[in-house]
Amino acid sequence: MDAAWIVFIISIVALLALDLGVFNRKAHVIKPREALLQVAVFIFAAVIFNIGIYAWMGPQAGLEFTTGYIMELMLSVDNLFVFVIIFAAFCVPAKDQHKVLFYGVIGALVFRLAFIMAGVALVERFSWVLYIFGAFLILTGIRMVVKKEETTVEPDKNILVRGFRKIMPVTRDYEGDRFFVRKPDRTGRTVLWATPMFVTLLVVETTDIMFAVDSIPAVIGITTNSFIVFSSNAFAILGLRSMYFALAHIMNAFCYLKYGLAGILSFVGVKMLIADIYHVPVEVSLAVILLILGVAVVASMIRNRRTGTCPVVEEVQAGACPALKNLNADDAPALTEETARSGSKDQKEPKKDDE
Repeated sequence: MDAAWIVFIISIVALLALDLGVFNRKAHVIKPREALLQVAVFIFAAVIFNIGIYAWMGPQAGLEFTTGYIMELMLSVDNLFVFVIIFAAFCVPAKDQHKVLFYGVIGALVFRLAFIMAGVALVERFSWVLYIFGAFLILTGIRMVVKKEETTVEPDKNILVRGFRKIMPVTRDYEGDRFFVRKPDRTGRTVLWATPMFVTLLVVETTDIMFAVDSIPAVIGITTNSFIVFSSNAFAILGLRSMYFALAHIMNAFCYLKYGLAGILSFVGVKMLIADIYHVPVEVSLAVILLILGVAVVASMIRNRRTGTCPVVEEVQAGACPALKNLNADDAPALTEETARSGSKDQKEPKKDDE
């Protein structure tokens, strides 16, 4: 294994250990100030790693990492809104949300490594794949602009959740912060049950896979160096959990962020389509990405000052656990039957006051 990969793996493992063993050793509600401190630590780690790339792999690789990291970080900020929806829909306790995101990020690292290796291999073997990726990014950018934001989470429409529920029962309520518990089933036999916490993790994982479909081709549009693509992705999503807790309460302030991200994806898509005609330097790509993001953020701030924040997140959070109720809907007949039996039993038993 190359020395760069060894240093990278050691860095990622150390950051994960720092997160779980120091920052979040005990389950607790992460306040914005604490979350911002954690974000600063993860960004500082990415900057140090980026400096190392500049020193040992050259300025070109260093700029590619910087561009890929910033682009993935900003795409992740937009994706945080989806996490807000998921946690609100499942009513995940605030102190347990970090655990879901922590294991979600570990799964994301594994899936993204597989996707990146496959994507880079395809591009290196079939150069015309870049044109497909470019067209896909442009279409994705257009879809982000015209498509209405999803404000509901329906677990029974998730293929992975549906398949999982066929092989394992799911408890109606949370069991602390546990993903699995042993409880009696309807026949009285003690079996392994999953909790809504694990179902939430499945939804987060499948959502990240959908995110990767957009973000990985975008980074491959900057460079086809698999080490740069994966390391920039990994450092960006490592700080995603802390960024969620820092920004979740003000996500509705970024009204125009999705338009900025749509512009970035479209720009990278065009860059890939014209690669044989004109090669856009990495410095220019980085400057354009920063400019688009700056315009989106400033426009959002101006709108917030004039008209107030976007109400979408508040509307979602006002719902009474819609996904959790949907998850338990299939068990409603059994619950009704059990309640009826309990009520019948109560009617037969004399009350102490009547004796």
